[in-house]
Amino acid sequence: MEAAYAMRIAAIVLALVATALGVALFTRAAVGIVRVIRLGRPIVGRRDQPAERWRNLLSETLGHTRMLQWTAVGAAHWFVFVAFGALFFTLLTAYGQLFNPRFALPVIGHWIVYEWAAEIIAWAGLIGILLLMAVRWRLRGQGRASRFYGSRTWQGVFVELVILGIVLCVLALRALEFRLLNSGGVPSGVDAAETTAAHFPLTWFLLPAGIPEQTLGTAIVVLSAVKIVISMAWFVVLGLNTTMGVAWHRFTVWPNVWFKREASGKPALGELPPMMVDGKPLDFTEIEDLDEDTPLGVSKVEDFTWKGLLDFTSCTECGRCQSQCPAWNTEKPLSPKLFIMALRDHAYAKAPYLQAAEESRASLPEALQAEAARPLVGPISTTDGLAGVIDPDVLWSCTSCGACVQQCPVDIEHVDHIMDLRRYQVQMESDFPSELNGLFKGLETKGNPWSQSPRGRMEWAKDLDFDVPVVGEDVEDLAEVEYLFWVGCAGAYDDRAKKTTRAVAELLHSAGVTYAVLGNGETCTGDPARRAGNEFVFQQLALENAETLTEAKATKVVTACAHCLNTLKNEYPQVGVNLEVVHHTQLLNRLVRDGRLTPVAPVDGSVAGRTVTFHDPCFLGRHNEVYDPPRELIEALPGTTYAEMPRSRERSFCCGAGGARMWMEEKIGTRINGNRTEEALTTLAAADGQGGTHAIATGCPFCRVMLSDGLTAKQADGGVPETTEVLDVAQLLLESVRRGGSPSLS
Repeated sequence: MEAAYAMRIAAIVLALVATALGVALFTRAAVGIVRVIRLGRPIVGRRDQPAERWRNLLSETLGHTRMLQWTAVGAAHWFVFVAFGALFFTLLTAYGQLFNPRFALPVIGHWIVYEWAAEIIAWAGLIGILLLMAVRWRLRGQGRASRFYGSRTWQGVFVELVILGIVLCVLALRALEFRLLNSGGVPSGVDAAETTAAHFPLTWFLLPAGIPEQTLGTAIVVLSAVKIVISMAWFVVLGLNTTMGVAWHRFTVWPNVWFKREASGKPALGELPPMMVDGKPLDFTEIEDLDEDTPLGVSKVEDFTWKGLLDFTSCTECGRCQSQCPAWNTEKPLSPKLFIMALRDHAYAKAPYLQAAEESRASLPEALQAEAARPLVGPISTTDGLAGVIDPDVLWSCTSCGACVQQCPVDIEHVDHIMDLRRYQVQMESDFPSELNGLFKGLETKGNPWSQSPRGRMEWAKDLDFDVPVVGEDVEDLAEVEYLFWVGCAGAYDDRAKKTTRAVAELLHSAGVTYAVLGNGETCTGDPARRAGNEFVFQQLALENAETLTEAKATKVVTACAHCLNTLKNEYPQVGVNLEVVHHTQLLNRLVRDGRLTPVAPVDGSVAGRTVTFHDPCFLGRHNEVYDPPRELIEALPGTTYAEMPRSRERSFCCGAGGARMWMEEKIGTRINGNRTEEALTTLAAADGQGGTHAIATGCPFCRVMLSDGLTAKQADGGVPETTEVLDVAQLLLESVRRGGSPSLS
């Protein structure tokens, strides 16, 4: 009796002391996190459409819409998520049971619905956490191939063990409660006839009958204390580790999702936000009025916005972004996860320096002053000066494909942060890969990345047997036609892309679609400059095009370049131009459905049995969510078999050209385009068992260049038939339509 009493007293004291310590440390850490986030710069546009933001918040959190992109893991996490929240009531019950083993929550404590829900959720949480632990165990020892590579393993394992311990305590307590409830008097408010297993559907059988009532009571007190201590240990560890995103995201994910860039719930893809100064978009016509010390872009961690610092804090280290990153998958130093983790660690390490009064900073510890002095971008391994937080090779490996953003379950805006760092490096430090000098010079002086003559933009149309109307020459303005056909720099100058341009022009002409081009009046949209961090050149080109488009009365645009599509549609509203922009596959697919273009089967068997796979351009797919039209077009072609690559649609693997990487050499790791080409060829070979012809189709000239180069390299190595081609979807359609003998085509 005395031993049992002493055990109960010790359990109560331990639980209460742990609670006091856990709550104190957790509260202190939560306040500290808020103070760090408030160090960030202001940002506009994160509080608009509150109703939409609340709807999306509930959808992403309670509905787990983004987590369920990985179905099994997402479902397991949902059960753990629900258990974590719902079983909070069992923690309250545990505090009552410290003093009275028969304690139950008022009103609902013995309500059969609550009791069933508690048990079902606990069992589901147990299954869910065991599955998640099995996934982590299975991926151990895989090096870079593991999405957990670089994550803090002890933190993830600790959180999993805490959840496992709490769930097991809940189930054990339920079993003890059942035996205690049936060993003596019936609690007030409970019908004696109902004190049966009906209230304990899944746990009543866990313990045998006949255990003494006193033993049951003591066991409940002790186990309640264990449950409380486990819970408070979690609070203590969180309180001592403010950068423990694998745990803190349970609290920060709510504001991070609510304040995401797009109120609609779309990930932060498509347009890049404008350059910000003092929380407002920079007006480049007033650039001369800026203080010379005003940073253009991000040079220090405190230059990020408060939403950026909240992003860093929210990283769960789950590695979904890392698993999808084309740079990481080709042995380059960029991991979106490690990039965010490095910025988070630096922000929290530097925060005490930033929060100290300026006059007292010189007296701060040397280690803190050294952290504050670290360059945000610089070699991380150096014997000359302080190591940088982000290595330049990391910064310039990004293709801006958006796979990281698409996959992130807590809506971190990786690409925006990378581009803000690039902006500072280019515009303030003039520190960027040397290959970009040619790109910038060509854009500034010639209006195209290849430094070709602006007067040569209509060379692609010389071989056509019909006239292509030019605005200002053949038509006064675009009010006379349905569409402006935006050709783009690649479509005008690259020999392979010219074939796509001619195909689109012929198909539109054949379908009776009226259109015109800007001819020599067109210049680069500025996409390569902006993704390379040169906002000055982007603004120069965008404003020039804005004036041209306005004078031409442009309203509807069709383009065969995914990058032009994204810039004209999503970024030109920032310079005052709002257009209805469609990709050529969207328009052509509509024309086929409407019967204005008719694909015809081959009559001579020359291309019968062709197997085609489609590569999703990142700026067509992930950035603009155009997935079905190109596939529907291919599947509408008679004599064609369509084969889907394993990495497709939202998970499509980049070709390697985006983010201005088209103009930079891949000096580290393996080639991204080689990786993607190999996947395409493997898919075609697996789908075609009869030795037919093969084609890799795409809908972007950048992708076509990269995949063509990859295919050429594979064919040079042998084993790949010379008949295998990389073609634009428009070329495949034109080939089929021409077989119909349209009088408008040669």
